[in-house]
Amino acid sequence: QVPLVESGGGLVQAGGPLRLSCAASSTFTRWTMAWFRQAPGKEREFVAAITWGGGETYYADSIKGRFTISRDNAKNTVSLQMNSLKPEDTAVYYCAAKIGTLDIRKTTSYVYWGQGTQVTVSS
Repeated sequence: QVPLVESGGGLVQAGGPLRLSCAASSTFTRWTMAWFRQAPGKEREFVAAITWGGGETYYADSIKGRFTISRDNAKNTVSLQMNSLKPEDTAVYYCAAKIGTLDIRKTTSYVYWGQGTQVTVSS
């Protein structure tokens, strides 16, 4: 059983919105959840993270003000609302989970990963 499953990716025009969702098992209710992305030929990079209570959020500078991360622990879901999308946002987006907030922006600190969902932004 895959612990994290992303959905909501697709093709969108530049300037448009897209909402990604990540369905998690109840095990992750008290975990920090995050979104990362990986463009072709590039390393996987941090996008956004949210603590288990939702009280703290973290964003990469490149998407700050355009993307919003949220979570619904009752439904075991984490979402990423992406607005004003740019062609450079094109990537495979991954949901990830970890305990605590240490090294929250580092891929190596996350224990579980989803399989990813493709987001393509056309110019």
